[in-house]
Amino acid sequence: MSFTLQINEKAPKFNLLATDGKFYSLDDFVDYEFLVIFFTCNHCPYVIKSDEVMRSTVEGYAPKGVKFVGINSNSKNTYSEDSYDNMIKRMNTNKFPWLYLYDETQKVALEYGALRTPHYFVFDKNRNLKYTGRAVDNPKDFSKITKHDLKQALNELLIGKLVTTKTTNPIGCNVKWEGKDKHWMPPDA
Repeated sequence: MSFTLQINEKAPKFNLLATDGKFYSLDDFVDYEFLVIFFTCNHCPYVIKSDEVMRSTVEGYAPKGVKFVGINSNSKNTYSEDSYDNMIKRMNTNKFPWLYLYDETQKVALEYGALRTPHYFVFDKNRNLKYTGRAVDNPKDFSKITKHDLKQALNELLIGKLVTTKTTNPIGCNVKWEGKDKHWMPPDA
């Protein structure tokens, strides 16, 4: 059995606190044709370097019925920068156009099988997984990006096609699991 959620599996439910002080569940996004859930954090250089690529993606696809929800599941005890208070500061500073939720117990990250930050999961209207993996092939250097895997998947879904490349390896820092070495990965990942 694979650690990460498999193509066509249902999105696991959640109820998480966002940086706006409200709780959000999977049901709050029922009106959106497509839902992109991505596991992210505050400190990872792959996340930070790709923030503006992600902003551009969200701004381009949100008007087309795609909702973007970031989830931070990193242990604040491994990296204090990933605390909820620091999430609020990051959102206030950067004004990102997505919701930013806190998975303090790491239960949601385990249910989705999040491996890295960032790690993207694209769901259809029925909340079946259609794509999982990276957004681009070089999140730390814009000049070296040759593939926009997330955009390709969204473009295909928006015109009613099957996603050509359903799975890619996410590129980034590993999720920081509570009580584990900061470089630990699940054995079946």
